[in-house]
Amino acid sequence: MKPMIVDKVASVASSCELGRELRVSPDIPCEEGVVVAVEVLNNKSSYNQLELTSGRMAQVKAGDIVVGALGHRHALFGYSGHMPVSLSPGDTVNILNLGGVIGICDSVTPDRGSPFECRVLGSVLHFPVLGERIGRPARVGIHTLHDTLTLKTGGIPVVALAGTCMDAGKTAAACAIISRFSHHGLRVAAFKATGVSLRRDVLAMEDAGALETGLFTDFGVVTTTPESGPALTRALLNQMAAGRPDVIVFELGDGLLGAYGVQAILSSADIRGVLDAVVLCANDPVAAWGGVTLLRNNFDIEPALVTGRATDNSVGSDMIIEQLGVPAFNALTQETQVGATLMQKLFPERC
Repeated sequence: MKPMIVDKVASVASSCELGRELRVSPDIPCEEGVVVAVEVLNNKSSYNQLELTSGRMAQVKAGDIVVGALGHRHALFGYSGHMPVSLSPGDTVNILNLGGVIGICDSVTPDRGSPFECRVLGSVLHFPVLGERIGRPARVGIHTLHDTLTLKTGGIPVVALAGTCMDAGKTAAACAIISRFSHHGLRVAAFKATGVSLRRDVLAMEDAGALETGLFTDFGVVTTTPESGPALTRALLNQMAAGRPDVIVFELGDGLLGAYGVQAILSSADIRGVLDAVVLCANDPVAAWGGVTLLRNNFDIEPALVTGRATDNSVGSDMIIEQLGVPAFNALTQETQVGATLMQKLFPERC
């Protein structure tokens, strides 16, 4: 056990409530969610920030001692990498995302540049037994995930946002919807069900008016998968419903054909059965066509509306309306219309 002063604690480790003075061990369990300390070895001119536990973004530079958590990432736009099978102090790893997920990079997107390379220092210890100086490897998460959980939303209306890929505008649309619901006096709970650990999306939902938010990382999952996605969604829906909000809004991170479990979630009959509206976010009209077709043919879901970059002007919106028969509005410039469409569908008595 070695004392250490760290420079930055990434948001993936928020639940651990760590300070700057930590104790680290050379024994590192290579398991998802294990918290580790690393030394950054290189500087970067782009994609060079880290989301801290406060939610603020901080620039990372060579020499920084950073705390993150082990995990993998399979991103369409960004770094893709795997979790190492073994680690010892001195080994080299990479920071795979802005939230502080640490693994071995396998593939990069050119506009991101090479990832940060880091020297492993050890696993971060916590001391769960008061008065005992027996440290155990810290792990992310504050709740236990149960695979056999029964879904109980109590009839609360649920809105889900799915995208054709990452960066399709899901969070912007979720915030617009939350904002309009709140404007009508509704109490909104919101969460993000899939993706790679990063808190900025749920923080944006809070800024938009959500009274309670949740994130899969709170259940000890750094990166969601088809195996964990449905259980996480049930757990988060139950957690949000327990507070008896008027409506629940949640984002399915990544895309309909991604690796983070969206298809497994929408294939679960019990989850699909509580969805009162599904909003599709698409980058272009062809993506909108593919997304609507997938929702209809694979999951028997009729989307409530389409938004995203495909609706940036009337050209794309008109194509979607005419060829797909689905309302299409831009969440950034037509927030009122987006809200009105969903209010009419879910709360016609308030319109």
